[in-house]
Amino acid sequence: MARKNSKTNQMGKTKRSTDTLIDDAIAQQNSWMAQRRAFANRFLRTLNVFAKPAPRPAQTVVGRPAVRAAATPAPVTSDREHGILRAYWFPIVCALIVIFVAIWVAFVRTSGPAQHVALPAPVPAVAEPIVQPVVDDEIVIPTFDLVRIERGGNIIVAGRWRAHQNISIAMNDKIIATERTDSRGEFIYAPSRALEPGNYTVSLIGVDGDVASTDKVFLYVSPRGYENSVSLLMTQDGSTLLQSPTLVDGDLAVTKIDYMDDGRMVVSGDALPRLRVSLTLNGRYMGFARVSDHKHFGLGVDVGQLTPGEMYELDVRLHDGDGRAVATVTHRFEMPHPTGDDNTFYTVRRGDCLWVIARNFLRRGVLFSIIAERNNIENPNLIFPKQVLNIPVGEK
Repeated sequence: MARKNSKTNQMGKTKRSTDTLIDDAIAQQNSWMAQRRAFANRFLRTLNVFAKPAPRPAQTVVGRPAVRAAATPAPVTSDREHGILRAYWFPIVCALIVIFVAIWVAFVRTSGPAQHVALPAPVPAVAEPIVQPVVDDEIVIPTFDLVRIERGGNIIVAGRWRAHQNISIAMNDKIIATERTDSRGEFIYAPSRALEPGNYTVSLIGVDGDVASTDKVFLYVSPRGYENSVSLLMTQDGSTLLQSPTLVDGDLAVTKIDYMDDGRMVVSGDALPRLRVSLTLNGRYMGFARVSDHKHFGLGVDVGQLTPGEMYELDVRLHDGDGRAVATVTHRFEMPHPTGDDNTFYTVRRGDCLWVIARNFLRRGVLFSIIAERNNIENPNLIFPKQVLNIPVGEK
């Protein structure tokens, strides 16, 4: 029986506790709502400055008529006016500023410059300019557009000079033909007689005024056909390969062969990545290089002084992982006479760095700073594909 009473007391306490929590929550909510209403009433009373006070009821006395209030304004009116100025001082100041600016723009600014308008000064008479004739011989010189060796040893020479003028083609300092330019100043020379295998230097001479071209083209006509012939444009800024020999065997392709006067030869090309490429000259092993991950290789070796006019055989081989030759490119050429230029030019390819380029052309990679200085490269670690570098092979 005692246990039952105890349980009943506990249940009663639990129920009363829950009711207390609910009552407290309702009371707290009512208090919050009362605060909101009080705040809203204060805010509305602050904004409602134009609200008129309620009229006072007329005082009546039993047995007498109602007496109206005096016409004198009550002191409340003064308090209301001060309340208006206190509440709306900022909009009033802004309105005054806008009015002042409008008056200044409409009257002061528009009428001010009109009072100081000056009459334009008289323009002095200018003499007619004297047009001097332009001498074309001082500006325009004959230039090459194309020099190509065709099948069978025939050549095509195309270029430009002044319109309707005679221009001579000189080969090895001897004039072999004279052509006439058209209305656009273009000409083309294509002899029917094929050139004998060997080396040739082609230049242009303008007949009127005896204006010679500053550029020359070096031709090498290979006895093995036009596929192995070379056409090289030589300018004051460097050399440009117009026609290169086709040296391809499967996955091995030789794209450029550079030979410097100091006996250094650099062979560039494309092959399978990470394989080895070797070079032999007249059957003598000269060295090897690894193909980069971007399928390019550059192999620089010292071959010594080559005799001009003598025939040489250059073999480039691609080796597999076991060292076996899987592709071979053979290039037979006649050594041309040196041009006397101490510089050569190299086009940067993807994956190149100045250290490797200096090692191939200048024998030592630590000389990369010479290449960077010659080409005004501030950051030697940053070069870009297709960037043409001037290699000063004579400054070591």
